[in-house]
Amino acid sequence: MDDRIVFGLHAVESLLKRNPEQIERLLLQKGRSDKRIVELIALATKKTTLSPEVVERKVLDGLCQGRHQGVIAVAGVQDDLDEGDLESLLQSLDHPPFLLVLDGVTDPHNLGACMRSANAAGVDAVIVPKDKSATLTPVARKVACGAAEETPFFRVTNLARTLKWLQQFGIWLVGAAGEAELMVYDQSLTGPLAIVMGNEGKGMRRLTRENCDSLVKIPMAGEISSLNVSVATGVCLFEAVRQRRK
Repeated sequence: MDDRIVFGLHAVESLLKRNPEQIERLLLQKGRSDKRIVELIALATKKTTLSPEVVERKVLDGLCQGRHQGVIAVAGVQDDLDEGDLESLLQSLDHPPFLLVLDGVTDPHNLGACMRSANAAGVDAVIVPKDKSATLTPVARKVACGAAEETPFFRVTNLARTLKWLQQFGIWLVGAAGEAELMVYDQSLTGPLAIVMGNEGKGMRRLTRENCDSLVKIPMAGEISSLNVSVATGVCLFEAVRQRRK
């Protein structure tokens, strides 16, 4: 699937609101005239000079793998945000940074779910390595339900080096690891913070783990020994939200 494809009502609506200049084409399914589609057309008219293209459903089906809900946007290719952009973002914040680092999450569904949780939790940026990590594919964007268009997403060349740099910036790195002794609920998650999560199978890589300031785990009471990475990410992020609201 073309990575320029953004599909689904939430994702396309968010793109229209946040980055309408990126949209090159807007395709709508013929025969759909429900309230959501009418509102989307009104938003497109307000935000762009594009004329939506009304096409048969089979055309949309051929452009994406998933439930497009009758709408697809084709967006221009954008440059990746990198370390330099991250420094600019951190310097612009008027509050303690709250970051999410994903060390090698490879499933775009998991990445999209993590992006959605990050956005809901008020995370300032999501950071991933360029190698052996999922990117914001159309599937990831669809699962994120618009979060991919709102939460800054940074791909860095050397994650270990970036983690060291974040520490120099005064950000505390808390990694999630099943073998940790400290429960996430007992770790202070206030102040400048980055939650670091590992990949779906092996968790964090050795250098990533070694660069964390502390390691925490989520208590598991049942027979299952671990959670899906997107679920675990949500648990850790919202414990931080709970603490930071006090």
